[in-house]
Amino acid sequence: MCGIIGYIGELHAADGGGETTDEETPGSVGEIVHRGLKNLEYRGYDSAGVALVGPESGLTLAKRSGEVDALSVPDVPDATLGVGHTRWSTHGPPTDANAHPHTDCVGDVAVVHNGIVENYEALRAELADHEFTSDTDTEVIPHLIEEELAADSGGEEGGEGADLLAAVRRVEGRLEGSYGICAVREGDDRIVVARRGSPLVLGRGEDASFVASDVTAFLEHTRDVTYLEDGDVAALSPDGVEVYADGDAVDRETETVTWEADAAEKGGYEHYMRKEIHEQPTALRQTLAGRLDVDAGDVDLDVSFPPGFLADLEEIRIVACGTSYYAGRYAAQLFEDLAGVRATVEIASEYEFGAGRTPDRTLVVAVTQSGETADTLGAIRRANAAGARTFAVTNTLGSTVTREVDGTAFIRAGPEIGVAATKTFASQVATLAMLGVAIGRDRGALAAADARSVLEDLQGLPGAVQQVLDEEQRVREAAREFQDSEAFFFVGRSLGVPVALEGALKLKEISYDHAEGFAAGELKHGPLALVTPETPVIAVLTDGARADETMNNVTEAQTRGAPALGCVSAGDEYDTLDASFDVPDVGVVEPLVANVYLQLFAYHVANEKGRPIDKPRNLAKSVTVE
Repeated sequence: MCGIIGYIGELHAADGGGETTDEETPGSVGEIVHRGLKNLEYRGYDSAGVALVGPESGLTLAKRSGEVDALSVPDVPDATLGVGHTRWSTHGPPTDANAHPHTDCVGDVAVVHNGIVENYEALRAELADHEFTSDTDTEVIPHLIEEELAADSGGEEGGEGADLLAAVRRVEGRLEGSYGICAVREGDDRIVVARRGSPLVLGRGEDASFVASDVTAFLEHTRDVTYLEDGDVAALSPDGVEVYADGDAVDRETETVTWEADAAEKGGYEHYMRKEIHEQPTALRQTLAGRLDVDAGDVDLDVSFPPGFLADLEEIRIVACGTSYYAGRYAAQLFEDLAGVRATVEIASEYEFGAGRTPDRTLVVAVTQSGETADTLGAIRRANAAGARTFAVTNTLGSTVTREVDGTAFIRAGPEIGVAATKTFASQVATLAMLGVAIGRDRGALAAADARSVLEDLQGLPGAVQQVLDEEQRVREAAREFQDSEAFFFVGRSLGVPVALEGALKLKEISYDHAEGFAAGELKHGPLALVTPETPVIAVLTDGARADETMNNVTEAQTRGAPALGCVSAGDEYDTLDASFDVPDVGVVEPLVANVYLQLFAYHVANEKGRPIDKPRNLAKSVTVE
């Protein structure tokens, strides 16, 4: 879940170095690496560090705990390459000593690493004669490289014959777990990288090469990218990039990222999260574009299944985590209605294929924004091993999940930087709804007229979300009124349940307030004991969410003194609500539109409290460890 950036190329700064500020244009190696870390800070912000290498200056390190802005990047005028890292802690607390890069005993090799070395304790025991200075699993890697280099040179570190690329290859074979590694060495003009289970992408410019955890790190410099595959080892040098698999040179496809660098900038908003909430109409238009044939009641997702597979399908199993899990819960109900097939959704970390299921009649759908979520990848691998057909719904071209499943539908939401997912939730549900229509039509379970009704609802989504966004000031006023509450309870029924759960998740993620989501009927089976005048109840009261029944449960909370807020289908009125927000009429996706009110409410509660909304404590955007 950490962020990695590496750069090698010609110097561009006229003054030959200096520290980076937000106003400066990146120029020297140190500045470019530092700017890349700023772009990646959503992936981890416990600590940060850089390693710069120059022919005369050698290897220069700087690292410290805290955010990237607190890191002072040294002025190394002759540096020709560098790597950087921003950390989300797994092994060892966020301290200066535990910050990356980590070095070998003599300080000639520096390594940054994303992932977990599962056998690091055994490796550390083998390296008992080495001096360790941190609590991290990562630190075994430079020491292992040190030993391999010494072996290459007849026991003399740095001697003739010692080769960093060969050493990294051998070390990579000894590591268990997931990792993305970048290694540099004093006196070597290369960055050597290795990937297994943790994403690394190469950027290819005219005079420079990049490597990073995410294209956002270097998108201002190049949009030509190559996604490394599991087991790949690559060397970035002044002559370009060479990629190896199983020791042999291989060609990996170069793709062009279609969105511009400024799509990953704040664009005048105070926080990425608010910007991305407001991007939802555009994101949904991108999700739907070219895929709907409303008149025919058909969908074109550019995916296919083997002949007869969908007709014989017995079950769809959705696996996901966090926000993607709630999108899956919404979709599971749609699949049963639209596709006429049993649908279940499971938390990916808990998923097992299970007995009593027929693999060749089961479709397992992974929902993952990043395509790199470790728990979701693990679930897909278990499904593949059982012989089930697998499918992914993701936002990320070239991600690991796309190479491990039988088919993929991209949500096309554009980059999402805020740690708390917003626009991708709506696009995931919309994409899954289209998949449900496509499967239902193929199976003959969904009539064209019924399909047209759903597709018209989807077509109305962007405009409906915009209407909600236009009511932001009213949501801000409600957030100010209730920001000091002791706890918040979100309730709904049917399609309102996953929206209530997602609303509670957003609020707890960024405000640090206690928030829980319930099926509304469950309030009286325990949670009602927690209700007081200081615990607002926020309800989804729309079409598709059994509004009248839900309101009965809200009333039970109100009689115990709880304030009540509701997202209500336009034209309906519930006079006892303390605040009511109208949701446009868009049928089965009305609860999805109501969710935008809950996002805005969470954002403004957190903002009133002065929380670091884009960098919530203990969280990171892409969860690449189990």
